[in-house]
Amino acid sequence: MNLLSKLKGSRRGSFEIDMTHGPLLGKIVRFAIPLAISGILQLLFNAADIIVVGQFVGPSALAAVGSTSALINLIVNLFIGLSVGTNVLVAQYYGAGDTKALRESVHTSILASLIFGCLVLVIGVSLAAPMLELMGTPAEVLDQACLYMRIYFIGMPASMLYNFGAAILRAVGDTQRPLYFLFLAGVVNVVLNLFCVIVLGMGVEGVAIPTVISQCVSAGLVLLCLVKAHTAYQVDLKSLCLKKDKLWGMARIGLPAGIQGCSFSISNVLIQSSINSFGSLAMAGNTAAVNIEGFVSTAQDAFAQAALSFTGQNVGAGKLKRVHRVLPLCILLELCVGLLLGVGAYLLGPQLLGIYSTDPEVIAFGMIRMGICCVFQCIGGLMGVMVGVLRGMGYSLVPMAITIGFVCGFRVIWIFTIFVGWHTLESLYVSYPITWGLAALCDGICFFVVNKHLKKKLALAKEKA
Repeated sequence: MNLLSKLKGSRRGSFEIDMTHGPLLGKIVRFAIPLAISGILQLLFNAADIIVVGQFVGPSALAAVGSTSALINLIVNLFIGLSVGTNVLVAQYYGAGDTKALRESVHTSILASLIFGCLVLVIGVSLAAPMLELMGTPAEVLDQACLYMRIYFIGMPASMLYNFGAAILRAVGDTQRPLYFLFLAGVVNVVLNLFCVIVLGMGVEGVAIPTVISQCVSAGLVLLCLVKAHTAYQVDLKSLCLKKDKLWGMARIGLPAGIQGCSFSISNVLIQSSINSFGSLAMAGNTAAVNIEGFVSTAQDAFAQAALSFTGQNVGAGKLKRVHRVLPLCILLELCVGLLLGVGAYLLGPQLLGIYSTDPEVIAFGMIRMGICCVFQCIGGLMGVMVGVLRGMGYSLVPMAITIGFVCGFRVIWIFTIFVGWHTLESLYVSYPITWGLAALCDGICFFVVNKHLKKKLALAKEKA
């Protein structure tokens, strides 16, 4: 099958999944596997940067690239969260069979993604230096970190376009084509990384520029896919506009998700600042460990995304009983994947960390984080599935409030109390599984409350109909 046929679909609906009928387990797995691989490929954009600079430039460049991740996520997550609103809105209209509202949502989302991308570009480039200084980034890596961050943010319009476009495809069950697009973009990224750093002898800019190029490739492909699609969610570039009700619906669900992502990032920025106090080797070790940890969490997050999309379509179709089956299946699959990959990554920790750096001190620092965060990553995944179901039901403020309270607030308190008295990396990292567990417990309680409310709401709607 050539690329054009993949963009269009070999037959109508061939990439879509009917989430409102039939057995769920096989469909959830079919949805989640390409999504997990896609997420891992997306992580490889950054991993390629880290590995290349760590092996061919040096520990200071590795620390420079790694020290920007928490700050980049802080700025980007608010807007990426809005793509969650796109996913839920499109899934619910698709499940309800409302073609007009579906098309309006799609065109509003695409235009909004470009506007948000340009806004993030301006913010990131303008605030790179002062925010890195505020984080206490060591002087020896500050200039390199600032350069990497500014170049990275040039690709934000493309990055936003890809994320919103992929959210539209995921909402209808298509997780395969985003995988193809990310694979092609990933190959471009890795090849250009090696060429720029090894052949041209460039530093951090030699991995930042290829990342921007690869983001443009993936964005171009996902947009072409939507333009060529012969479906209700086809994009007509001449019809791009901002429908106020659809933009509000997207913001109502997506903005809390974005704020929730920011709250994660705020706590991570504070933790990164605390890690910076241990020196550049600790920073490099943490950078490598976080990257490995990211592969585990991304694999788990595929089931959180499945929970969101399957819940969204079934709520749109008025089939709340299927949501009660989606939740336990996604939890079971997430726990299995999280334990297998998390514990496995820790057992292979020295070898995996050795890919990023051969410095024994860097590896030792990385193992400290992996022994806590990787092993217990499945708790974070459990929280993610609960959040996905709540968002799919249309309730995004609840998980946002819980996350801000427990994940952000509790970690901040931890840093200024426990960490002050027990100033070690171990005391810093143990705050992760504790906050994940508390948030997951509260999200579970809220699910039962929201479920009762939604059941009454759907029953009332049926009576009126």
